Amino acid sequence: MQTDFSGKSIVIIGAGKTGMALARFFSARGARVTVSDRAPLAALGDPRRELQELGAALEAGGHGADTLAHADLVVLSPGVPHDLPALIEARRGGVPVVGEVELASGFIHEPVVAVTGTNGKTTTVTLIGEMLKASGRDVWVGGNIGRPLIEYVHRREARERLVLELSSFQLDTIERFRPRVAVLLNISADHLDRYDGLAAYAAAKARIFENQAAGDTAVVNAADSRAMAAAAGARGRLLTYMRGCWAQLPNEQGAVIEGRSLVIRTAETGGEVRLDLSALALRGAHNQENAAAAALAALAAGAHPDGIRSALADFRGLPHRLQPAGTVDGVAYVNDSKATNVDAVLRALEAFERSVVLIMGGRYKGDDFGLLREPLARGARALIVMGEAAGRILEKLGGVVETRRAADMRAAVALARRLARPGDVVLLAPGCSSFDAYRDYRQRGDDFMQKVAELS
Repeated sequence: MQTDFSGKSIVIIGAGKTGMALARFFSARGARVTVSDRAPLAALGDPRRELQELGAALEAGGHGADTLAHADLVVLSPGVPHDLPALIEARRGGVPVVGEVELASGFIHEPVVAVTGTNGKTTTVTLIGEMLKASGRDVWVGGNIGRPLIEYVHRREARERLVLELSSFQLDTIERFRPRVAVLLNISADHLDRYDGLAAYAAAKARIFENQAAGDTAVVNAADSRAMAAAAGARGRLLTYMRGCWAQLPNEQGAVIEGRSLVIRTAETGGEVRLDLSALALRGAHNQENAAAAALAALAAGAHPDGIRSALADFRGLPHRLQPAGTVDGVAYVNDSKATNVDAVLRALEAFERSVVLIMGGRYKGDDFGLLREPLARGARALIVMGEAAGRILEKLGGVVETRRAADMRAAVALARRLARPGDVVLLAPGCSSFDAYRDYRQRGDDFMQKVAELS
């Protein structure tokens, strides 16, 4: 990995959090930095000011072919498609193009735990970090969770372990990145607006294992056939987990969820360890599975059972993931704004035994909303749709239960209040991205929380 960037022309694609972290990294090392973003100049307020202070150039409104052609190195932010025509042309011209994770990993020698999957990544990554900390390990947690890996390199931090959340977009651009522990939680339809079908999306997820060696560990959800297929070529030790009994597990090492107990058998435990999940504050069977994956990964990275027990008992969950938003007139309001695909909506619905008034909508990502027909008929009182995808959702789900369309979040919450009965749950689980009306899922979830607060 090149380490001397002084005087080099570095083009960074994307002016978001990762792009700005890259700009700081290269500017501090004497490079001539240009940040290129597709957004218009007027929309780039804060980055524009900081780049001026760094002495870096800003290209707004698209990625110019000349800008890329004269670069010594092009670095991609995670959300940037690696097959943009301008990038393809740059590669043809001999310009190296690399992703942020791949670049940063070349400077890192500490063992890395990496987690990917369609749903549950952030919760699992956070749990692993807490388990390792409770076991006395010095840990840095980052990646797609909101802390770019290049920040760790730039600040010259030194920790015992790194725990990273990785999206399929980040895995698209790895070359030599090698996690000592790699976790694949699940694979279901998502980002089909970017990938050419589910097989291509699954192939991107499978890349988390491609550089592992015999001494490494792969942790995989045995109940997910796509995840197991993706891990078929993994060269490291395989640890699997699932709900059921040991006879169903495909190998001798791993974990099973038996009722409210998590039973683990690995080389690290030296036998069977049973952990009580009854104190776990996270709602839903899927979060028990996340806890199982986290426990196996943490053990492989140096945690001990007592540290895992402590972390499971203390962890209270993360915002925008089945987050209680309050109770009004006997109705519980729950914010699951992070449920940005159909599979996440299914898992959210399964977490409740009470009738649900479901709020969906946002920007369409290519999912099949029809998969929600039976779960809605079984457990929902009403469906409220909003945003760009409202028409598509109505086409697939209209009439399954009482269905209404709302102009915005305020109207959706007001409608939900009228439709819900005491004992019901009003659940925001959009099944779509937020980018039709919000900066990200966090802003959407915060808006929901605010509108609920205004009810009381």
